[in-house]
Amino acid sequence: MAFFGRLLHYGKVTPRSIFWKDTKNICVMVTILLNLIDLIIYGSLSIAQIPSVRWSRVLRPIYLVNFAESRQIRRAFRSIRNTLPEILYVFLLFMFSVLIFSLMALKLFGSRKLKTAEGEPYFENYLEGVFNLYVLVTTANSPDVMMPAYDYNWWYSIFFIAYIILNTYIFMSVFLAVVYNNYRKHLKNEIRKLAYMKRRKMAEAFNALKVKEGPDFVIPETTWKKLVKLVAPDISKSHRELLLRVSKDEHQEYVGKQAFIRLADLLNIKVITVKARMHPFECWMPHFYRSAVSRFIRRVVHHKGFVYAFDVVILVNAIFIALDDRNPLISHAEWVFLALYVLEILLKLYTYDPRSFFAMNQFWNWFDTFIIIAALIATTVNTWLSSVSQYNSQQVLDIVFILRVLRLIRIIDSIQRFRVIMNTLINILPTMFTFCGIILAIYYVFAIVGMEIFKNKIRFFPENSTHPYAQECGAEALRNSAFARGKYCRNNFNDMGSAFIVLVELTVVNQWHVLATGFSLVTRPEAKLYFITFHVVIVIMIINIFVAFILEAFFVEYSLEKSEVETAIEKKIQELGMAVQEGDLPSGKLVDNMENCENDLGAFGEVDQKGLMFRIASKRYRTVDALLQRMFEAEIPPEDEGPPMEDILNLSPDDLYIENPTYHTAA
Repeated sequence: MAFFGRLLHYGKVTPRSIFWKDTKNICVMVTILLNLIDLIIYGSLSIAQIPSVRWSRVLRPIYLVNFAESRQIRRAFRSIRNTLPEILYVFLLFMFSVLIFSLMALKLFGSRKLKTAEGEPYFENYLEGVFNLYVLVTTANSPDVMMPAYDYNWWYSIFFIAYIILNTYIFMSVFLAVVYNNYRKHLKNEIRKLAYMKRRKMAEAFNALKVKEGPDFVIPETTWKKLVKLVAPDISKSHRELLLRVSKDEHQEYVGKQAFIRLADLLNIKVITVKARMHPFECWMPHFYRSAVSRFIRRVVHHKGFVYAFDVVILVNAIFIALDDRNPLISHAEWVFLALYVLEILLKLYTYDPRSFFAMNQFWNWFDTFIIIAALIATTVNTWLSSVSQYNSQQVLDIVFILRVLRLIRIIDSIQRFRVIMNTLINILPTMFTFCGIILAIYYVFAIVGMEIFKNKIRFFPENSTHPYAQECGAEALRNSAFARGKYCRNNFNDMGSAFIVLVELTVVNQWHVLATGFSLVTRPEAKLYFITFHVVIVIMIINIFVAFILEAFFVEYSLEKSEVETAIEKKIQELGMAVQEGDLPSGKLVDNMENCENDLGAFGEVDQKGLMFRIASKRYRTVDALLQRMFEAEIPPEDEGPPMEDILNLSPDDLYIENPTYHTAA
């Protein structure tokens, strides 16, 4: 009813010609109809006490993919779908290799009557041999699968070594390369379409506003200001003036076409307006704050040696944490470290404006202060409880120990390379949510199918259970199996939560063949196909695509130079004399604020210039669109508006690949 109501509402506010041409709406309508039919059939059969299957539940992820809010997931699915044909050829070649080696193993070992460690026949059944060698590609059963042949004759180890080199290392590496290359190509196609569409629309806007100025068409300065105020009403007047100076030459009263087309990019770059202010102590006690002693203290805090000294304190504290806490010397040293950390915060608050020190974007300052104050309170409470009575609260001790260890995280912010890596991981974190949605949808489908096939086939019993097959997970077929010996009874498909846990274990790969064998014993040998299919779809395809995207995103975030637009703004800030250098900030970081274009809290650091200043906000991509645009749009020349809009919508990867030689070279 909820999905139907939403679709009905969308249909009311959308023209019919558009609504009925949208494939997403048709998919949702058909899914709702099939779900309704399934509910009616299942309910009717349940009343008649006839067993039935809820076959339509596997269609539920269609809702996730086809609603407007899921365009990122839909785009990723579309890229995966376009990548599949190229992947298929490599996978078929890989499977051909597995089948050939399985046939050789059958001929080499099948007639020698060898036995596995469990007493099972060794490569006497072809399909069982295919499964064992497929598992060997994942290394989950290595070296167990080789040992019977290796014990018989050590020369047979060459067979398995050659198999591992060819399939595990060469084929899997080629598979990742093919996935990466083709997925990146189709991803580029999606982003280049969006980039061309944006430039086309900006060109149309320019044509609607342009006036004749000599031989060229331009946008008057007054029109430009009205437009920016209309489309971005939240930015400040000073910010608009800065963007205008970036967009036009100093003595011109108009904006050209190329500068106007990049207006959307200019507005997407967050420029923070900083109003520098005096320290409260300088206002309250100006003579003391400006005295020689006060200036010396502030110079010490500003010096890099101050940061390095407390880095050493953190490392020494880490050594003491690892030592025996029952030693009085060690326990008393904790008060020394706490005193040093409190002194550090007080000195920083004395040197820097407290309002800037505790600004919303200063995460590490908040983190340090919270951890130190919490540790100080917890240590004081624990000491007081121990002194007034024999009471020793383990909960309070646990909190103290955890807070001590968390203090060590501060070292990440102190070391430049650590901070760069962590910031890069944080910046690409939102892009991972798209793939989490994809994996969640695929997990759900496999969980539903697994519940229909394996539900209640395996059960978990407590230690004191009197069930005759409690040690065999409720199934006699599991007696003496590796599944039962490993106490895997909780790994079942009896409910959605348990099914998801099993799928996570299969994704990790280790011991996945034991799980597959256990479920095949309580059903049929063909059940192993379910687990092989899951491994192919998730581990070989989706995880490789996920790795490909993360590699590309991390490379862009970690090493790509600033875009041309950002550089232009930074140059203009330098020319106008309103820049705040990164080196002026003791924390070594620019202000990190994407939401607020106005920031009157000042800069965390001491600056000589008072009044109005600008800085580029650090890049924190909230959406996949922003990161993908940065990844691929930079390869399109600024003057390239692409083909007409109708042709842009119908472009294929090959069209874009041939049209732009720079794209071909970069790829």
